Order: sequence, then structure tokens, then C-alpha cells
Amino acid sequence: MLPDWVPDGVDITTPNAARVYDYALGGFHNFEVDRRFAEEAERAWPGAIQVAHDNRAFLGRVVRWLAGSGVRQFLDIGSGIPTLGNVHEVAQFAAADARVVYVDIDPVAVAHSRRILAGNRYATAVQGDLRRPQDILGHPDVAGMLDLSEPVAVLMVAVLHFIDDADDPAGIARQFAAATVPGSYVAISHAAPGTDAVAQENVRRLYQRTPTALHVRSPARVAELLAGWHLLDPGLVPISDWHPDPEDVDDPPQRLAVGGVARRSSTG
Repeated sequence: MLPDWVPDGVDITTPNAARVYDYALGGFHNFEVDRRFAEEAERAWPGAIQVAHDNRAFLGRVVRWLAGSGVRQFLDIGSGIPTLGNVHEVAQFAAADARVVYVDIDPVAVAHSRRILAGNRYATAVQGDLRRPQDILGHPDVAGMLDLSEPVAVLMVAVLHFIDDADDPAGIARQFAAATVPGSYVAISHAAPGTDAVAQENVRRLYQRTPTALHVRSPARVAELLAGWHLLDPGLVPISDWHPDPEDVDDPPQRLAVGGVARRSSTG
């Protein structure tokens, strides 16, 4: 018998990126097929599970920094299944009226997000496909929560590496840039090449078994996704090197993923 948090029609026989990520972070909204996949990925590419934790920490630091810079609107695309340190928790700790919209393609992620957000009038979750930016931007719940005539932070953390080149990830990012006003921000993190090419290829093949194939891109190619935005210091760096917390500065950098934050200028 399926748990009551599983929406009707969910495929529990194929690994799902959102549920694999949930398991890697210590969550409970995953199935045996997801857990097996995560452990197999860790064996193939040691450090893969740690990347999930480092991505989550990166997201938290980014949202704190953005909230501290005055951002009060957040569009979190590929948000996944909520665990500790959600965007609305971090943003609304800084400003109680901060508005957050979570977007994910996975119905489990959206259903559970809506449960958590019940009663929170400044946050909501919608189902959407990153490959269709205009559908997300035109969604009535997005339009009802966010005022795109004011600055917004678009968060695409650990999601663009699931977009095939044929789907034009740079063009997707440009569409979000075009929809925002100057003073808006974008934050991204993305899988990057490691030193073990064989392990990386093994993990890539693993993800071919899922609906979301993994596309590892060099930092130079990831930087191309930010055309139309002005990359802020310290640039596109290993995610653990982006404004690390003081207690983490001596930790080895997480080089299996890079990330950064960029701002929409008055001309971009």
C-alpha cells in the first residue's frame, strides 16, 4: 500500500531525480528504487551524495545573501521535495513578507510542498517544466504570488544539468532574464567535470535510466547559461567556495558542482 503522500498515477518503478535528491538529503519521500539508485551513483562516483548536501547548503547561503540584499520575491525552479532549510523558511526568516513560488515537474514534490505551505499566504508550489519557461511565467499561481514588474530572484539550483542541449538551456535562461526587470537575480548550480572521467561516465549512464538524463558541463559552458546577467563576485566557483560560512572555510571545495549568482543590469 502506497503512503498517503503519493499522488495518484505516480510511477514508483523508475528512479526519479527529485526523490533521489530527497533520499541523499536524508528525507523520507522516496522509494526503494530511488534509494538503490542513489547508492549505486555513490559507488560509481564517490562524493555524489555529498554534492546534494553541498548544493542544499549553497542554496541556503544564496537565499540568505539575496534576502540581505533586499530581495523579497523568489522563483525556485526545480525545487524538489521539501526538506530542512527550504527557501521560504530562509527568506521569511529574513523578511516575513518574502514571497516564494516553488516549481517542480515531479507531482510528489509539488503535492508535498503544498501540504507544507498550507496556511502560508506568501508561498505556493506549482507543477511546471523548466523547458517551458513561458508556461511557468504565465501560470496563474505564479502571477498571483509574484509581481514581475519588481525585482525577483530566479533560483535554478541543481536543475539545468537535467536539460539536454537540444532543449537549449541557455535560451531557457534568457527567457527568464527577459521576463525580469533590472535589479533581479539568478542563482544557478550545475554538475561539473570531476577528475575521474570513468566514474563520471558511469553516473551519466545511470541517469539514462531515468526520465531526466544528466548533462555534465564545463564551467565555461555553464557560464554561457548566464548570458544577459552580470555575474557577481566571487564568480562561477565550486559551490562550497561561494560565500562559505566561517566554520566551513577550511573544508575541501566541492568540485563536482559549480555555482554562482548574477544580477540583471539596466542594459541586460
